[in-house]
Amino acid sequence: MSNSNKSRPRFAHPAEESFAQILDFYGIEWEYEPKTFPLAWNENGEVTEAFTPDFYLPQQCLYIELTTLRPQLATHKNRKLRRMQELYPDVKIKLLKRRDLRNMLEKYGLRDQADPIRGTRAQTRDE
Repeated sequence: MSNSNKSRPRFAHPAEESFAQILDFYGIEWEYEPKTFPLAWNENGEVTEAFTPDFYLPQQCLYIELTTLRPQLATHKNRKLRRMQELYPDVKIKLLKRRDLRNMLEKYGLRDQADPIRGTRAQTRDE
């Protein structure tokens, strides 16, 4: 059962909506940004840094993070993913980078959605 039976979330980026369309087409159940993982705390125990993966696929027990950042600008996101793996080693998470996402969109006939994440038109920053 996909998320299409529920009201559509407000996606932070058009690529996320395109990815959700692919999941819906194949009947893959998904949740959008269902959980935030604390990554750092201050001396009072308050969370100072956190990470919220874009999608959760409950049937696969897998989180998916999408990034449309150019590789040279993805350092911050990659650091957060490494920290998450250190703190939560049992949580499965997959990063789909810009090229992976673009290729997937093109493969599934969503070329119009893939074009904006190509070359110089790619996002310069996303979280």
